Amino acid sequence: HLGRRDEALAIRREIYGKRVARGAPALISAADKVVNAGGNLCCSLINAGRFAEAKALLRDHLVPKARQSLGPDHGLTIDIEEWLSEAIFKDHEASRGDQHSATQLREAETLLQRALPRRRRVFGPAHPKTVWCENELSRVREALAKRA
Repeated sequence: HLGRRDEALAIRREIYGKRVARGAPALISAADKVVNAGGNLCCSLINAGRFAEAKALLRDHLVPKARQSLGPDHGLTIDIEEWLSEAIFKDHEASRGDQHSATQLREAETLLQRALPRRRRVFGPAHPKTVWCENELSRVREALAKRA
């Protein structure tokens, strides 16, 4: 988006809204399209530092929809859960670790602990997404250890 975050967010919001409103063509499930468009919006929100908005959309809508419609081992479901953990972790870093963020760090750790074995099973141990998940889990655990 090259410095045009607000414009990119507006476009992604519009796409997500349209996907939710009308579904998708028969070749691709409506849930897949909605979750994918919502995930793209959340990535833009995270990159723009709008962590609370990303977390709310992920927690309240996208994670439950992905789990129910796509199943727990679908790559997009795992992506969505990892993006929630990323939003939580980046919000923790931005808030400089208040008590509320410690609770959320434990949530991020739980999400990543559940995602990692699925990543390994679905994608293999050397896949870049598996390696990212391992690294992110290490970062979250390091942040939790610093709080102890």
